[in-house]
Amino acid sequence: MNTLSYPTRSLRKEDVEKKWFLVDAENKTVGRLASQVARIIRGKHKPSFTPHVDCGDVVVIVNAEKVRFSGKKMHQKQYVRYTGYPGGQRFTTPSRLLATHPERVLELAIRRMLPKNRLGRRIFIKNLKIYAGANHPHQAQNPEKLNL
Repeated sequence: MNTLSYPTRSLRKEDVEKKWFLVDAENKTVGRLASQVARIIRGKHKPSFTPHVDCGDVVVIVNAEKVRFSGKKMHQKQYVRYTGYPGGQRFTTPSRLLATHPERVLELAIRRMLPKNRLGRRIFIKNLKIYAGANHPHQAQNPEKLNL
C-alpha cells in the first residue's frame, strides 16, 4: 500500500461538525471520567482530528455532586491556589469543594488535561458544560446519552 497516495487532510474550523453528548457523573470516579471527557471535547476520538483546530464535541455533565474518588483522596488530596499576596497560599480538599462548589472538582480535573494555551481555554469554555444536579438547560440541542 502506498501511503503517499493518502494525503493528510487538515480540518478548518468551518468544516467541523459538533455533536452534543450527555454524561451522567453519578458514582463515576473523577479521574477516569475526566480523561474520557477531555478526549471527547478535544476531538481526539475523531479520525479527522487536527491538533490546532477545535474539532471536539460538546459534553454536558450532570450530577457532578455525586462523583467519587478512589481510596482516601476525598479527604487527603489537596487543591492549591495562590491569592497573589505574600503568605497567600490556600488549600482545600475535594470534600470541602464538593460541599460548596460541586462542579469545580470536575472542572479542575478536566481543565488540567487540556492544552495550556488559547486553544485549550477555548475548548474548555465552549465544549464543556457541568451541572451539579440532574437538570440542564440544553434540551433543545438533543444531547446523545454517552455511557463512559
